Amino acid sequence: MNASIPAAGTSAEDGTERTREHLQLLLEVNNALVSNLELPPLFHAISAAVRRVVQNDYCSLCLYDAGLRQFQVHALDFPGGRGLIQENVVFKVEGSPAGDAFTHRRPLVVGDLDRHRFPGDATRWLLAEGIASACWLPLLRGERCLGVLCVGTRHAARFSPGSVALLSEVASQVAIAVENALAFQQIKELKDRLTKEKTYLEDQIRAAYDCEEMVGNSPEWKQVLEEIATVAPTDANVLILGETGTGKELVARAIHDRSRRRDRTFVKLNCAAVPTGLLESELFGHEKGAYTGAIVQQIGRFELAHKGTLLLDEIGDVPLELQPKLLRALQEQQFERLGSPRTIQVDVRLIASTNRNLEDMIRRREFREDLFYRLNVFPIALPPLRERRSDIPLLVRYFVNKYSTRVRCRIDTIPAETMERLMRAEWHGNVRELENFIERAMILSPHGSLSIPAGELRTAAPPDRTLESSERELILQAVRDCHGVIGGVHGAATRLGLKRTTLNSRMKKLDISRHDCQ
Repeated sequence: MNASIPAAGTSAEDGTERTREHLQLLLEVNNALVSNLELPPLFHAISAAVRRVVQNDYCSLCLYDAGLRQFQVHALDFPGGRGLIQENVVFKVEGSPAGDAFTHRRPLVVGDLDRHRFPGDATRWLLAEGIASACWLPLLRGERCLGVLCVGTRHAARFSPGSVALLSEVASQVAIAVENALAFQQIKELKDRLTKEKTYLEDQIRAAYDCEEMVGNSPEWKQVLEEIATVAPTDANVLILGETGTGKELVARAIHDRSRRRDRTFVKLNCAAVPTGLLESELFGHEKGAYTGAIVQQIGRFELAHKGTLLLDEIGDVPLELQPKLLRALQEQQFERLGSPRTIQVDVRLIASTNRNLEDMIRRREFREDLFYRLNVFPIALPPLRERRSDIPLLVRYFVNKYSTRVRCRIDTIPAETMERLMRAEWHGNVRELENFIERAMILSPHGSLSIPAGELRTAAPPDRTLESSERELILQAVRDCHGVIGGVHGAATRLGLKRTTLNSRMKKLDISRHDCQ
């Protein structure tokens, strides 16, 4: 009896050691599961852990492709292989031991693979590689089977019931890992696709804006394009001035698209469209609970535009009490969210636009002078459409082509009298009004010839020769008084309250030369 005691103790110790090894294996598999989101490194970490507890020569992960109705080897650990079985190889479900385990949702153990004679390619490959026995374990997640884990050796009948039970537990964890990895892969592919779609759409938008920017050959519009080309490569603040509908946002986007920030975000905020009490939160963001109704944290437009460009449209509508904080954000490129003491550093290029006279607002103490100087680093004044009437035919043809698909109306001809009336119209709404008018006119022109709805077009009075003569005399006198100087502080353009380019254009139209002014 005493002789049997050590034997029993040895058996108990062996069982304890095996249990410890099994638990260690499951722990290593679990650690590999939480440390890897991609299948290949995850599988190799698991197969290395399995080999230390269950001796094997071959291990593969075969996932089911529902579209092809086949298995594909997604991962392989076969150090002594001859290369007959490789990753990404596919084989049929029917006629393979992997298919049997997959179909019946239970492990399949084959002690002598040569005697079973499965007809599929997978079995022939294993036999050619010298694999004698193997165990196939389905990867089950609820009612769904993702594939099969295969473990094989070059020796017959090497898988005991204990080994199969252990491998089944490993397969359960592998199934979780595979499901997570496939979900991660889908998210990654979706993210990549969305990124490509975003790039594509931005390219399309950029192409559309580029096309619109080229619509115009007037000296006034060419001057705007030259100013855009000059300031875009810099990081200088830009102030765009112009009436409603002259294309201020169009110019801002053109500046962004030609800058070194073109690959980053272009953020727009219409200051006039946001209630006064919420404008600070829109600009700088707020923390949860910063004020009544602030139930979640919000990132402001300055943070969204980090490394990019921020357009503050209708800057003249920023309340006077908020202007100091805006000035500090521009000067120091830093601010604090509402309800937070933490200072946030940003790198933002600012473009502001307005249809208001900020200098008049300064005189009325409605706008800070120091903020105006910070914004007015590089001003761009957009001419109203009435000062660039020579661009109207080009714009009309562009809008006709643009809306031909949307309104399902093909315009083949634009009568000369129609174009003349369009060129003589007042266009208080500038290019935006012209665009909307052309779209409406196309809907009402079903016969291929653009016609103007009766009574809808406000036409300016025809040129008055007496008024033209008065204007000619006024310009002549101003140029004479300035001794022929057109531009500059003491030039005739300043005296008349005009831009130098505008005065030159008027002189050319009225056939005035410097010789006439002497």
